[in-house]
Amino acid sequence: MSAHAPHTQGHCDARFAAVRTAFEENFRDRQELGAAVTVVHHGEPVVDLWGGWADAARTRPWERETLVNVWSTSKGPTALCAHILADRGLLDFDAPVAAYWPEFAAAGKESVLVRHLLSHRAGLSGLREPHTLAELCDWELTVGRLAAQEPWWEPGTRSGYHALTYGFLVGEVVRRVSGLLPGAFLEREVTVPLGIDFTIGLPEKEAVRAAELVRAPASTTSEQAAVFARLTPAALAALTNPLVGAAEANTAWWRAAEIPAANGHGTARAIAALYGIFARHGRHGSRQVLSPEAAERVREGQGRCRDLVLGAGFEHETEIGLGLWLSGPNGSYGPNPTAFGHDGFGGSCGLADPEAGVSLGYVMNRMGPHIADDPRKTALVDALYSAL
Repeated sequence: MSAHAPHTQGHCDARFAAVRTAFEENFRDRQELGAAVTVVHHGEPVVDLWGGWADAARTRPWERETLVNVWSTSKGPTALCAHILADRGLLDFDAPVAAYWPEFAAAGKESVLVRHLLSHRAGLSGLREPHTLAELCDWELTVGRLAAQEPWWEPGTRSGYHALTYGFLVGEVVRRVSGLLPGAFLEREVTVPLGIDFTIGLPEKEAVRAAELVRAPASTTSEQAAVFARLTPAALAALTNPLVGAAEANTAWWRAAEIPAANGHGTARAIAALYGIFARHGRHGSRQVLSPEAAERVREGQGRCRDLVLGAGFEHETEIGLGLWLSGPNGSYGPNPTAFGHDGFGGSCGLADPEAGVSLGYVMNRMGPHIADDPRKTALVDALYSAL
């Protein structure tokens, strides 16, 4: 099985055969274990493929309804909650966060705007004091510490990837405005009405469908030391406080928690549908989730810069909109520089390109060593645009 692509199930329109080829090559050439990819073009699913194994022991085939933790690809649906509230006139992205969350004004943060939270510019990339895995599962404790904390840098001036804190920051604003945590809000407003198979966290009854995440190949001690030597305190806090990986994501406590930046669970079909809300200007079938203006706003660029957290790993500047990353001249989400999306730790991806009328969802369980732009994802994106 390791030397050959497994039998791929699902369907792929002939025009998009290049995507099927790339998907199968991921198994043959790029050590894929189990995965799925979905492409929606002008509202129609043109690719919906899955294959491989849902567990490391290769005893459970990846099925049509297999779910998997998608790490930071969860940030797109979390941002969607804020955009829905803004579209309804209940949330102003240019208002101070403290207008909705008064405790947040502590430690000089009274001028931090909601848009700074959405674009990773709040200066709260990670917690300053040690934060355990158990504490990460405590919503009140985590948001309380963030509200009291002094920023790592001047908010609004630069982006610094808020790897885990993003979901608590945006999520607490969603809670203050709507009365619901983002998982419940997304369920009520989007996923249940539209039949989208995605949750923040994972209900216990759905655990039987969950794929087992397999950790990325271990780096050598010298490679790890070189990477960590380049990290600033703000970056170390973002990426290691606390340190989480595949082993944690496979546990019942992780799935039971509300960690909106990192523990969304879904199918590729669900990711394509959620990112497609932005790609199709907010319309899902006959139901409009966002107005065209609100859907467009997610890619309102906040300025290119060398990200203060991911800069050690990226050789180029990047730009974040109001919740998602722009493809830009680097082409992370295809050749359209204003296409946008979000990658998940280890490989997964959601992509939206309104000009092409396309969205893509890619999920997998064997994690690669990349925070973004995994070669398997890049191969699928390149294949998609070659077909277009």
